[in-house]
Amino acid sequence: MKTYSIAKPHIGEKEIKAVIEVLKSGSLSLGPYYKKFEESFAKKIGVKFACAVSSGTAGLHLAMIAAGVREGDEIITSPFSFIASANCILYVGARPVFVDIDPATCNIDPEKIEEKITKKTKAILVAHIFGQTADMDPIRALAKKYDLKIIEDACESILAEYKGKKAGTFGESAVFAFYPNKQMTTGEGGMLVTDQEKIYKMACSLRNQGRSENMQWLDHRLLGYNYRMDEMSAALGLIQLQKIDWLIEERRKVAKLYEKHLFGHNDLLRLPVAVEGNTHTWFVYAVKIKNKKTNRNEVIEKMKNRGISAKPYLPSIHLFKFYREKFGFKNGDFPVSEEISRYSLALPLYIGLKEKDIKYISGELAGILKKIK
Repeated sequence: MKTYSIAKPHIGEKEIKAVIEVLKSGSLSLGPYYKKFEESFAKKIGVKFACAVSSGTAGLHLAMIAAGVREGDEIITSPFSFIASANCILYVGARPVFVDIDPATCNIDPEKIEEKITKKTKAILVAHIFGQTADMDPIRALAKKYDLKIIEDACESILAEYKGKKAGTFGESAVFAFYPNKQMTTGEGGMLVTDQEKIYKMACSLRNQGRSENMQWLDHRLLGYNYRMDEMSAALGLIQLQKIDWLIEERRKVAKLYEKHLFGHNDLLRLPVAVEGNTHTWFVYAVKIKNKKTNRNEVIEKMKNRGISAKPYLPSIHLFKFYREKFGFKNGDFPVSEEISRYSLALPLYIGLKEKDIKYISGELAGILKKIK
């Protein structure tokens, strides 16, 4: 029986050759590749500066510090995200203030933000989920009205656009991630981008143990971290970036095939769509089960028995045990996020899936849901 993983990186001969060249060079860290990767990435996104780091989580932590977020501050964000977007707020002693989401995009609902703004609010951390941006015009208007900073968690949404403007260009800084399930990969790794030289220089220092700008070996000016990106990852990322448009277009083709083969089952599923004004770059293909009596875990298990990996995507952060205990969150606090978390299912999405594969996956899912129904 053929099996389908939930995700798979697309690694070609050029990537392998570039990594081998780094290994042979003997310069495995702080060599030429990470600078080339930064410069190329900044140009691709359309920003002045890019700082390569060890992960998206590391980048978000540095973005919080660079924004001057401190203990006692409040940061407005979404509960429907990977946990790092909330944890990075806790790293600096601030408090995440969650706002429920727009059911169409699964991103933060701009209409619900203003009521959560207080005198302690320092910034809005906008997570662009699944490959599609949030509705940024009203968010930017609120940030301007209340003098708030915008930080973008664009880890899932490289090259996604909102009204012709790329994710990562709306705030004072933004962070991308390159884990193997993303649109492009460096293995582990991330990138902080900004148009502000001050933020860029601070991030570059903080990622490297707070080392001074002159890069003297033991001259450390700030309390920093070991968040550097190694040269092998940077070499891999540089080649992946050169073909990122193709990588995304291939993912769009897979998403289109899912739409084709699942469209006739709209009584069973709600399919993801790009809302008007947005372009989608498809980090995952997550469908929502319409029948609320359905046991999603049973569906996942039955899919597994047919060789198909399917995952719940995403859990709502506020319902994790740690967040419940620390902040007193409970079921019902953010009902839209909770419902999507409870009934959403991510299907295999990676380059190499053919129409016959998507037809099989879609047919098996529909068949399972009909029987359970």
